[in-house]
Amino acid sequence: MPDTGGDDHHATWEEHYTAKPQVWSGKVNTQLAEIVAELPGGRALDLGCGEGGDAVWLADHGWIVVAADVSTTALSRARAAAEARGVADRIEFQQHELTSSTPEGPFDLVSAQFLHSTLEMDRPAVLRRAAGAVAPGGTLLIVDHGAAPPWASKMHHHEFPSPEAVVESLALEPGRWLPIRVGSVERAARGPDGEEVTLVDNVIHLTRLA
Repeated sequence: MPDTGGDDHHATWEEHYTAKPQVWSGKVNTQLAEIVAELPGGRALDLGCGEGGDAVWLADHGWIVVAADVSTTALSRARAAAEARGVADRIEFQQHELTSSTPEGPFDLVSAQFLHSTLEMDRPAVLRRAAGAVAPGGTLLIVDHGAAPPWASKMHHHEFPSPEAVVESLALEPGRWLPIRVGSVERAARGPDGEEVTLVDNVIHLTRLA
């Protein structure tokens, strides 16, 4: 059964997605593509999949994907993108309000790309459950904004934790995880009006030891 959480998250994200015929570029997120290109493949979870850019890329690169989002509209667009790319048979789309439910693991890769919200959300609890779904030998990849993009006016007062603070909030079992990268990286980006900017991504790349 779809889980929309019974609160404002579904309504807020529906408003966000229905405001435009397309919100995101449809391209894979930069850090995900660079890091996952080195991994062997398997079963992946895309948390907050949006319109499906990452899920489609993962499926196109051999992964079996569970793509989860709270927005009905986002999931519909993601499914259409997968069908257009010819990879819909490799992606299972699930509706979840992630503060109350998470797709069932285990997964060889759990990806949370820019899982921020303007609504109150217990994000550490969401990410702890996500970490719990990583299979032994699998990868947890969290990529956050280091600061709000210049065009994201609604997020200018949002608190963006450091990579180290994110790892601490996960409360991971000692000796069971190997940090591959915990830090910040700059990347060039183009804004919605064509402006060229430099953004900072916080990258948390961990491997669960077998």
